[in-house]
Amino acid sequence: MAAEAIAEPDWEYAPLRIPAEVTRVAAAVQLSLHAEYGGWELARVLRFTDGSRRVWLRRKPRPALPGAGVLPLPGLPS
Repeated sequence: MAAEAIAEPDWEYAPLRIPAEVTRVAAAVQLSLHAEYGGWELARVLRFTDGSRRVWLRRKPRPALPGAGVLPLPGLPS
């Protein structure tokens, strides 16, 4: 996952890069896990000529809970 983030007050974004070697089914499962457990939804997908994909996930900002750390998104297998 890239370290960049898009600043927009109504949404927080998480850009992902899915390599060409990852099957469509595996990518769908990974994105479903992000949606189910992280509250993310699919905002945009770009597919490149080499077969890789650039995906932007978005969600409404969540209030920070006291004592809770920020959990990173689980990575895609490479």
